[in-house]
Amino acid sequence: MKNNLVQFKQIPAFTDNYLWVLEQNQQAWVVDPGDADPIIAFFEAQSITLKGILITHHHQDHIGGVVKLQEWAKNNGQVGYRTVGPLHPQITMLDQVLHQDDEVDIFPAVKLRVFEVPGHTLTHIAYYLPSGPHNLIPRLYCGDTLFAAGCGRLFEGSAEQMYHSLAYFKDLPDETLVCCAHEYTLSNLKFAGFVDSQNKDLLDWTLKAQQLRTSNQPTVPTTIGLEKKVNPFLRCDSESILQSAQLHAEKILPSPIEVLATIRLMKDSFK
Repeated sequence: MKNNLVQFKQIPAFTDNYLWVLEQNQQAWVVDPGDADPIIAFFEAQSITLKGILITHHHQDHIGGVVKLQEWAKNNGQVGYRTVGPLHPQITMLDQVLHQDDEVDIFPAVKLRVFEVPGHTLTHIAYYLPSGPHNLIPRLYCGDTLFAAGCGRLFEGSAEQMYHSLAYFKDLPDETLVCCAHEYTLSNLKFAGFVDSQNKDLLDWTLKAQQLRTSNQPTVPTTIGLEKKVNPFLRCDSESILQSAQLHAEKILPSPIEVLATIRLMKDSFK
């Protein structure tokens, strides 16, 4: 009998990346395979075939293994797989370019919704998997836009773009799992504690996250609900974050966007 519940796998890569696999009945989609080797090893060990590749943005640690994974699938007689993602000149291997509110049919009656979330890069997208008969807990595959207790550097986009991108995520159900692409949690929590030092939820989560990492366990996925309590970049309208940002900037910051811009610059140089 087939198991029509989608199965999920979190595969470490490089020093701090996570590659995400969504599998149903021995077929799988992979999110941002910057390194093909651990994906191929997992697929061969579990007799899984490639159904598709989901790309969030063009950085090499997210797309570096795409071609090798495609070639492995082709050499093993696998056909019909698709590669989808945003429009960018460095992403040359796409079968479909995705835009805001597009839907990706990954399995029968299972669809991902696409968000355009510029900030980290100008063409960054994220994938949202709502709950349903085949997926009991909603999940967000957010690449490098949102991290546990942090957000991505503004390499190409603006603070205003990042603010509005994160606002999409804040509106998702609190139980949504934040499947981000890096294990940056402890360094993010250190900065969060600096700008939001009286936040009890943050202090509690910092202790738990430290225990997880001491045990070599991942700290992600977290949840949207937790992030709204502890992530300073989702709390730019809170009085504590405002005060920290204004103290650093030595001026009044009249909008949450300016607060985000200030604390992002603070984080960039924080030790």
